[in-house]
Amino acid sequence: MVDLEWKAKTVSSAKSPNLSNKLQVSVPPSFRAAEISAANAGVCSSYDNYFRLPELRKLWSSKEFPSWKNESVLKPALQALEISFRFVSTFLSDPRPYTNRREWRRRLESLATSQIEIIANLCEDDEQDGATRGTAPIVDLRSSSGVLARDGSYAEVWKIPGETTVVSRTSEASLLPRLATWHKSERIAQKILYSIECEMHNCPYTLGLGEPNLASKPNLEYDLICKPSELHSLKKTPYEHIDNYENQTLYTTHQILESWIYVSQQLLKRITERIENKDFERAASDCYLIERIWKLLADIEDLNLLMDPDDFLRLKNQLSIKSSNEEGPFCFRSKGLVEIARHCKDLKHKVPYILGVEVDPMGGPRVQEAAMKIYREKKMEQIHLLQALQSIESAMKRFFYAYKQLLVVVMGSLEASANRVVVSSDSCDPLSRIFLEPTYFPSLDAAKTFLGDFWNHEHGGARLG
Repeated sequence: MVDLEWKAKTVSSAKSPNLSNKLQVSVPPSFRAAEISAANAGVCSSYDNYFRLPELRKLWSSKEFPSWKNESVLKPALQALEISFRFVSTFLSDPRPYTNRREWRRRLESLATSQIEIIANLCEDDEQDGATRGTAPIVDLRSSSGVLARDGSYAEVWKIPGETTVVSRTSEASLLPRLATWHKSERIAQKILYSIECEMHNCPYTLGLGEPNLASKPNLEYDLICKPSELHSLKKTPYEHIDNYENQTLYTTHQILESWIYVSQQLLKRITERIENKDFERAASDCYLIERIWKLLADIEDLNLLMDPDDFLRLKNQLSIKSSNEEGPFCFRSKGLVEIARHCKDLKHKVPYILGVEVDPMGGPRVQEAAMKIYREKKMEQIHLLQALQSIESAMKRFFYAYKQLLVVVMGSLEASANRVVVSSDSCDPLSRIFLEPTYFPSLDAAKTFLGDFWNHEHGGARLG
């Protein structure tokens, strides 16, 4: 057994000058902790009203199934997916001859698949949790004994040899089944349907959007949960009178973005609750979902790269979107985005509790030594959770760095400079400060540094190359 306590003392001791010099790290004073704050209230209110977020929040937060604990997480995720179907319809109806149709098609297919993957993971976790297993609202396809309902929602009947007759029920309100019948969207819709079939393979039920459902699984009550008709009633922007097709692109993109931000808010609450209950395994699973959502948010924002430059900059003027130092980057007008960024950063305060120690008021390496100990003792649940927390930090910082580059590409460096994005190397704009600030988990960082140095000095290491 490696004496980690002795090793920590050795590393920090002045009696080992070579080792001590090697581990010294100089952090530039300008890379101080970043303050993530929303823009002023008036600007944030205009942002909310343009994307009709107050009405969307009512749909996200509505409670229709009291016994289904995960409704607040899965409902807005399904609604984001449904808005994506509307986005496909919007793109295919675009009359402009100069749009990059091939890349738009690929990006929207990829966006739908990424969302379906996360939704499938949410459904799997729902069924693996004993407290929520069997509570999702579903309809059993075998209950009709092959009799078709008159309302037209039961589309197909077949019988698997040796088993009961199966009736396939398809959503009536979702846009996806309609897209599958339109010649312009048939290929995209079929690919999405097969993605649903594949990704929901490990779930005890499927979404019921017209996917093949070869395993004849029960269907989720998609229309009752998602409420597509109410959702699509919000498809028109408050500035519908503006003659610019990118108006609908910007509007729809951000409705999808904000829906996933709301999912993140609910997951972060669940992560905190699970950590406090020492349910580290499920907390780690949720943390990795947050990591994937940060990556998804970056992919959603990247759709703006496909907007026509002239049309977008004209829209920016038509909407009177100002680029000013006082208001900061456009993404900080989203109160939800700022909230989840802060919450993700605050997860660092959970590390001592996860390790089962208290922070040394004298500034000693108590947390670091506890981290080194669990790494060496292979305490699986704690290690998985700590790794997941650091993966959130990495994904979040990548998002803000990518957003900085996005502003430059979409608006040009001169316009972006008004957003305090392009600045001199001596100063630090808000987005760069988030990316460049020191790690949120210094004790874990130090533990890995010292542990790696221990193996290097005690046992040497093979040289590669």
